[in-house]
Amino acid sequence: MKLEHLAIWVENLEMMKDFYCKYFAMTAGEKYHNPSKNFTSYFLSFESGARIELMHKQEIFTPEQRNHSFGYTHIALSTGSKEKVLSLTEKLRNDGFEIVGEPRTTGDGYFESIILDPEGNHIELTI
Repeated sequence: MKLEHLAIWVENLEMMKDFYCKYFAMTAGEKYHNPSKNFTSYFLSFESGARIELMHKQEIFTPEQRNHSFGYTHIALSTGSKEKVLSLTEKLRNDGFEIVGEPRTTGDGYFESIILDPEGNHIELTI
């Protein structure tokens, strides 16, 4: 078995697509739009074939819905090396993104940092 894709509800579909493509070398497929459901999405692909689906539906983002936290805790993206974790963390910091977990070796031996994407989702950068 393998993970086919991870789906994330987003408020600003275009901004989030641009963020993931720019910083994580993902490629965006064609934008999907279902007018009867007022739903739009993009599938973003890593070179390895793993995918993230960014989904938007305006009704999901009512004030009442925003008060609930559902979904994933974080996604972990492997950069391939400690140096790449450090350099990508600094690039994101310099570009104004929040670093909520400075680069470190965890108690169980992982080297990681944790950043927030533009809508506050946690991304763990690891080797």
